[in-house]
This record gives sequence, structure tokens and C-alpha cells, in this order.
Amino acid sequence: MTKTEACVDAAVRASGDPPPTLGVLLAGGQGRRMGGADKGLLRIGEETILQRIVRRLSPTCAGLIINANGEPARFASLGLPVVADSISGYPGPLAGILAGLEWAADHRPDLAWIVTVSTDSPFLPHDLVARLHAARVEAGTSLACASSAGRTHPPIGLWPVALREDLRRAMVEEGERKIDRWTARHGIAVAEWPIHPLDPFFNVNTPEDAALAQSLAARFPAA
Repeated sequence: MTKTEACVDAAVRASGDPPPTLGVLLAGGQGRRMGGADKGLLRIGEETILQRIVRRLSPTCAGLIINANGEPARFASLGLPVVADSISGYPGPLAGILAGLEWAADHRPDLAWIVTVSTDSPFLPHDLVARLHAARVEAGTSLACASSAGRTHPPIGLWPVALREDLRRAMVEEGERKIDRWTARHGIAVAEWPIHPLDPFFNVNTPEDAALAQSLAARFPAA
């Protein structure tokens, strides 16, 4: 942890408020199990998954961007910047995290943190950013990720912009592609959420998952 991060953590403890954080919506995957469809554009109830995520994250983030490859116009209705992976070949969510970190450094130098979320998770908790920061501060680490039912969700996490060069070296020079292996170098806090009445990190990977998400949204409209 850097001296600057330690000072920020002291301020977080004193105020109880998380530092300003950029939200990065990870939509860079190929959606193979959904026939190549953008999972974030699937409708759950009256909204797409991406619209649901934007509604949840906007109040607690200092801005949002979408990480996606291909034609950015398909996300135009959301009015958000679309940032492609800077490493070619669809290398996975680490590339999306890197793209978010580098975009923040270039375009939002006032922000020291990004939070990333999967765009196939329609029930993300409204307190995601605050609880990830609280877990990180309590553990004294630079990183935090979400967990439910005893299972971690590595792409749903908190990342300091200061680690962008370290991550680029790991991906480019070492060929690293696993989030868990990279975070193990730095230490990571885990924030656990309950799974009742539903798992807030339920993700839609298949048509069957999409049908179940529709049912859950109808049963638990406040989720």
C-alpha cells in the first residue's frame, strides 16, 4: 500500500465514506454460451442487464465506462464511454480491468480507484462500492473482491489505479491471464454478501440462466 493510499484509508475511517471510484462495466467477453450475444443487452424485466447495473452503480460511482470490444455503437443508448481491451485476442477479464485502470489514469486523474463488475449480473447490490472499500480498509490491502455463498467473484472487485503498470507487465511480459494469481501478489480483501432472498452475484451465462433471472426479477422486484 502506498503512502497516498494509507492517507485515503485514514480519511475513509474518519468519515465512513468511500473515496471517489470509477465504475467499469466488463462487457469484453465473447458470450459463447449465449451464441455470441452481448449478455448485458439481454432484457430482465423492463430493463437490460446493463441498464439495471447502471441504475445500481451510478449513485455510488464518480462516473461509469463500459469495457467492450467490437462496434461500440451497440451501447450508444447508455451514453457512456466505451473502452476496448488494449491487449488483443480476448485475453479475459484481466484485460478489461487493465483497460479501466489505464482509462482512469488518462481521463480521470482525480480518481485513484476503479470498481469492476460483470455485465451478466442483473442483481448487483446497491452497497457494492462502499462494502468493497470497507473490506479493503479493514484488511489493510490495496484490493478487494466480492463473495457470496463462500465463493469469490474475482471480476467484481476494487482496484487501485496505481497498479496499472504492474498489471500490464504481468499480462504482456509474463502472459498472466488469471485474476486470482495476479491478486495473490498484492493481497486481497473479501467482502461477503448473503444469498437470501437471492444471490446478488447470480450471473447469466446460458439461456436457462436468463429464464431463471426473469423469474427471480418477477418474484423479487426490489432486488
